[in-house]
Amino acid sequence: MNLGLSHLIDPRLLPLVEETSAFYAHRPAGQGPGNPEELRAVRARLANPAAADPPAVEEVASADGRSVPVRIHEPAGTPSAGVLLEVHGGGFYMGAAAASDVRNRTLADALGITVVSVDYRLAPEHPWPAAPDDCETAALWLTEHMAERFGTSRLAIGGFSAGSTLAVTTLLRLRDRGVDAVDAAVLQFGTYDLSARTPAGRLIADEYFLEAYAGSVADRTVPDVSPLYGDLTGLPPVLMVVGEADILLEDNLAMAGRLSAAGVDVDLRVYPGAPHAFTGHPTPMGRAGLDDIEGWLGERLGRAEYPGSTNGSPDGSPDGP
Repeated sequence: MNLGLSHLIDPRLLPLVEETSAFYAHRPAGQGPGNPEELRAVRARLANPAAADPPAVEEVASADGRSVPVRIHEPAGTPSAGVLLEVHGGGFYMGAAAASDVRNRTLADALGITVVSVDYRLAPEHPWPAAPDDCETAALWLTEHMAERFGTSRLAIGGFSAGSTLAVTTLLRLRDRGVDAVDAAVLQFGTYDLSARTPAGRLIADEYFLEAYAGSVADRTVPDVSPLYGDLTGLPPVLMVVGEADILLEDNLAMAGRLSAAGVDVDLRVYPGAPHAFTGHPTPMGRAGLDDIEGWLGERLGRAEYPGSTNGSPDGSPDGP
């Protein structure tokens, strides 16, 4: 078995590196907001997200005594072949479900699935466990109502950056409840060690989003905060997408190893020369990543054949986790 990083990269992606690198040459990587004042300033500068056509249906999902707003995109003119619960990114302290509207509408129509995006509460106003509570609520609501509401029992969960962390904690919570309803998961460059106890976790130890989200947690190795430390058995098949130049690459490799050791079917794909959040950027590598996600989801939820590549950022927030 060859475990070199090069063996995790599909050779078809190599011709895309030069044009993708040219895009990032004028877009230096940066950290997210470093304190509450910077966070408020960044939030104030965020543009209103682009509207989808047709627009999302706004609803409140309720389960187990809790409620959370969700945005629903059903496929136009066709029954739903499955449902994707989408969890946006933004470092647990930025972003919104509406920022994913255009991408989610495209995905719904391309695959013939319903996409439900959860508008979970943000830190530091609502630190852990508010966000995982909200994601669990949306997931439970779907398991209880999607067959009647959308005509399907096929369910996947997908996350973007911090949304991938929340996607895994949601899977663990459902499993611990004995709910076996999720058929697949797509994890895009998540952060899985928020404790800074591993070498990979230490690479982001000075990021403010950790303090904003989990600053009051005495032990950040609890799996509901850092799923890398959890019992990962019994989870559904997982597609993991991460860029070779992502600061979270080592964290994702570690998570893939733990999932595999737990007996989970893991499809790990590394994209050469790509930084964090690359599927949200208009580059050939970003489009390739989106196409791969659509193809993988199409095989498990929707139509395996879908119309070409798509554009559109899965999240309107800056590039932080």
